[in-house]
Amino acid sequence: MTNHRRPAGAMTAPAGPFLFRAHPGTDLEVAFTSVDAGNLAFHVSGTPAAGTKDNKGNKDNKVSQRDDSIAGGDGGAEDSRERVRASRRGVEAALGVPLGRTEYLTQVHSARVVTAAGRGWGESPAAVEADGLVSPTGRDPLAIMVADCLPVVFASRRSLESPAAVGRDGRSAASGPGSGGVGPLAGPTAVAHAGRRGLLDGILQNTVERMRREGSGHGPGDIQAWIGPAICGRCYEVPEQMRRDGTAQIPATHSTTMWGTPALDLPAGAQAVLESLGVTVHRSPVCTREDPRLFSHRRDPGRGRFIGLVWRGEEGQGSKHFEGREGREGSEG
Repeated sequence: MTNHRRPAGAMTAPAGPFLFRAHPGTDLEVAFTSVDAGNLAFHVSGTPAAGTKDNKGNKDNKVSQRDDSIAGGDGGAEDSRERVRASRRGVEAALGVPLGRTEYLTQVHSARVVTAAGRGWGESPAAVEADGLVSPTGRDPLAIMVADCLPVVFASRRSLESPAAVGRDGRSAASGPGSGGVGPLAGPTAVAHAGRRGLLDGILQNTVERMRREGSGHGPGDIQAWIGPAICGRCYEVPEQMRRDGTAQIPATHSTTMWGTPALDLPAGAQAVLESLGVTVHRSPVCTREDPRLFSHRRDPGRGRFIGLVWRGEEGQGSKHFEGREGREGSEG
């Protein structure tokens, strides 16, 4: 994970079902799974769709014209539900998360953000429809599912104006709205699913706004975001009109594929949006379409979803080490 800047957290030898795993704060876990974790979504089949691919990886030469061709809400035959349950429990066990406690969403390419309900997938029969999820305390394990779209994971310092940052004397170290944060990354956490539509409609802005309402600091760097592996600007081919529309809203998304056709660079666009909000960004260089260690809807439709996850365990409960096997450290994504 490069910080087009550099991430908090070191990289060491690969281990477990993770492509990237870091411990950037006290008992705080940030992780992105690989295919070794298995398919973590109930709504996909886990089997590649039938059909041929051209030399760009596009199925039947038509994928590039479809707006639903990147992950997060597209349908498909259900994988074995027990197999998905087992995969989810395996990730939780590797992180030390109580089994069934991770909260997921029914992702619909929206700009809607909700607050964690405190009930994980093992307790709640149906996940709410939204594409951003915020934990005011950071104690709720949060996951976002993708297979080409952007998985964005957030952690924050708590605002000096929030109740948790007020001292025993009842006074805060700052006054007035919009004050900076204090201490380590012990404030609200969040995850967001940003496909093309969600990115342009403001899912990242809405997630940051909700975090600040829930107590995150407003100062530069008080919120940190990890943009996980996603389809890169060299591979996300779109019609020319779609590129023009995207670039008109977020100029940084303008791109061209490696074979010379119109494209959008969603990771670059997300980084530009977040930095304009004062968020410190750590961005993965890994492209899901190019890297077989990750699920990719464009490369292998219907295979599965990996997740980005954030969780702050109770004191002494979280992992105390960093793990990763991301590869291509320092390269552009």
